[in-house]
Amino acid sequence: MDQQIIERQRKAIAERGLDALIAISPENVTYTTGMVVPSQSLMRWRHAIAVVTAGGQVSMVVIDMEESAVRAHGGVEQLRVYREFVEEPMDKLCELLASLKLDGANLGIEMEYLSGKELATLQRKLPQASLVAADEIFHGLRQVKTGAELALLRALSKITDKAICDALKRARPGMSEMDLAGHLVSGIFTGGAEHFKLMIIASGERSQFPNVGPSSRLLQNGDIIRMEIFGVRNGYHAGVCRTAVVGSPTPEQEKIWANLIECKYLVMELIKPGASCKDVYQKFLQKFSELGFEPISFVGHGIGLFLHEEPYLGRYGARTLEEGMVLAIEPLVFIPGRMGLQNKDMIAVTKDGCELLSDYTPTDKLIRVG
Repeated sequence: MDQQIIERQRKAIAERGLDALIAISPENVTYTTGMVVPSQSLMRWRHAIAVVTAGGQVSMVVIDMEESAVRAHGGVEQLRVYREFVEEPMDKLCELLASLKLDGANLGIEMEYLSGKELATLQRKLPQASLVAADEIFHGLRQVKTGAELALLRALSKITDKAICDALKRARPGMSEMDLAGHLVSGIFTGGAEHFKLMIIASGERSQFPNVGPSSRLLQNGDIIRMEIFGVRNGYHAGVCRTAVVGSPTPEQEKIWANLIECKYLVMELIKPGASCKDVYQKFLQKFSELGFEPISFVGHGIGLFLHEEPYLGRYGARTLEEGMVLAIEPLVFIPGRMGLQNKDMIAVTKDGCELLSDYTPTDKLIRVG
């Protein structure tokens, strides 16, 4: 459990006139407690719930199947356990709040993850309590990472980047995208990731599609290969994408890639505390527009317990960057009917600028394989 995160939640509770914050989604339960409750994200009814009081006490509600794992993790002052199929998690949450003398309090709780039935149960059983939507509170707190979160994301970025690079080195004509997927998954786990999400391996004409998984398609000379994966450790994500060509790139491909890498370095030069996310995007557009292709609505986004988090380096919103934010920046081109090229890196906002976290693979030139 990261005490800096608990202290930030205490501060948010005080600033908003609340008495407690209640995390109920898998992401925010992990954020609060520092642990992933294994089956929570797999079966929605297996709720795990974390309660942080104004005094910084952390309590939880968990299903009986996960009780031993939660107790072994430690750091939880009160633990209420409900039996699957015969007891309701919201009933146990109400019991816990009553024991903490919070059953008539001002409670910040995630509304986006609650079902209508569960919210109705809380309203019925806590008639004196005020239930306040706390989703934006958690979103805001998670934008700036603690030192422990940064260390985790730094290590995970390198693991993910290396796994992609090593898999691409093995690419050969006649190999299938599925073969590449096997090498990539092996590298992710060998490197030390615990899990992965959204593996994209798209070659040749399939590289034009933004989010497709590997297929039985065989690599051919001249193919573009787009490879992206989100390595996961303790619930946190590192997203990296690399593009390679089987054999030698065409002049057009080299021109596109040169622009994307110029965009990468331009965005990195602009990233610093106080920078406007919208301004960074507008300056990116000036360089990207030289290619004559339609851009997507952002060039980067926050990342952590979600694959995409605020802030977005995009055309909408008025957020500014802060030290400790972690972003995934991804200049890309998708040409309908032909090909797609993309470079995605993990970036941390530092005191004076930024740090490239995914620094294993050389990307200044289009990677050649085969």
